[in-house]
Amino acid sequence: MKLYNTLTKKIEEFIPYEDKKVKMYTCGPTVYHYAHIGNLRSYIFEDILEKGLNYLGYDVKRAMNITDVGHLTSDSDTGEDKMLKGAKREGKTVYEIAEFYTNAFFKDIKALNIKKPEIIEKASDHIDIYIKMIEKMLQENYAYISNGNVYFDISKAKDYYRLSGKNPEELFVGVRDTVEEDKSKRNPADFVLWFTLSKFENQQMKWDSPWGIGYPGWHIECSGISYLTLGEYLDIHCGGVDNIFPHHTNEIAQSEAYLGHKWCKYWCHGAHLNDKSGKMSKSKGEFLTISLLQEKGYHPLDYRYFCLNSHYRNPLVFSYESLDTAKTALTKLRNKILGLNQTFAVETEKMDRYIEEFKEAFSNDINTSLMLTVVYDVLKATDINETTKFVLIKEFDQVLSLDLTIPVEKELTSQVKEMVLQKIQERIEAKKNKDFATADQIRNDLLEQGIKLVDTREGTTYEVL
Repeated sequence: MKLYNTLTKKIEEFIPYEDKKVKMYTCGPTVYHYAHIGNLRSYIFEDILEKGLNYLGYDVKRAMNITDVGHLTSDSDTGEDKMLKGAKREGKTVYEIAEFYTNAFFKDIKALNIKKPEIIEKASDHIDIYIKMIEKMLQENYAYISNGNVYFDISKAKDYYRLSGKNPEELFVGVRDTVEEDKSKRNPADFVLWFTLSKFENQQMKWDSPWGIGYPGWHIECSGISYLTLGEYLDIHCGGVDNIFPHHTNEIAQSEAYLGHKWCKYWCHGAHLNDKSGKMSKSKGEFLTISLLQEKGYHPLDYRYFCLNSHYRNPLVFSYESLDTAKTALTKLRNKILGLNQTFAVETEKMDRYIEEFKEAFSNDINTSLMLTVVYDVLKATDINETTKFVLIKEFDQVLSLDLTIPVEKELTSQVKEMVLQKIQERIEAKKNKDFATADQIRNDLLEQGIKLVDTREGTTYEVL
């Protein structure tokens, strides 16, 4: 198994701390709004990674957080609090917003066949562990108190910028619009571990602490939940590329300061989903969600298939035209698979070659497009029977999770029903005239549209696949 490691900037052989056991942490949603399809692209690649590792024989223990407190758009307490923003928008409490959008997120990942992580923890449930970690960092001078808040001192972190590869000079105030000066900090890039003096006086989520009533900073939550659920050593940490800096950079700094040793071995990041104008976000243009795609007639798995045709580290440009192409391709693929004759004996001894090809494609830094190519190669293969093809593809779909061997319920319109009956008559005429090539072509054309012709003694009928 080889993975691209953002920490070392190269593809490396994957060797977990403990043989065949993987501890994996994936950053979860900030539950102030629906997840847009750009957010969900990262969860799809993480899902493939977990299922693929399981398929290779690894025992994966995966944890994910739900960020329901403390996520600011700026570490200097100058941006918006996303949870408060959602509460104001909808006239609800922060707790109501968090519960509603957490449930919406779970509904979205279920629709996309994304497996829920084994461990899911709300950030607001673990204040004690954040306080414990901050206290130790203060004791060992990794952190300091200034103007009522607790900050992490990045000058004490070893090789702070190694994950992001950033030049500190690029981040000075005035160089980058997203950086605003916080005069309470020793260094411009120091980040908040705990807020007590905050501009958000109406903050609904507050807790008592040794430094006064307040709430945790965003970054400490992931470090705390990871340590609490997965222990001192982490094999894989995943997220979108926008998490590399500052979020994951800060996680490394505070986790290794608290633990006193190297923490996570492999950092895997998914590239952005862009539209024609650039990075997709909740604040511009049409807010693209899974439910919106469903309203427009797409199945969530059409989007999953669209994502799997591109490598997770490559930016992907979304358009309805490209989603239409994916929808058509997935429908044809599924129909071909469902049309396979399953009455033969399974040729188990011939399966190994294709299984190895599929594993190699996954092991090559999660090459999902090559994994799909193996599926198509199985369909075209002449050395295995159709039942064996079906069994192989069903096995591969444990990882791909595209429901390739499960019929999708469809209701034909009266117009389509009329067309099918007309084609059946044309096929009957072709067979009468011994034009078997035309008869076969009609059958194959309908099969590609998800309609399987069934010849019986009473005549020809059809099934919707």
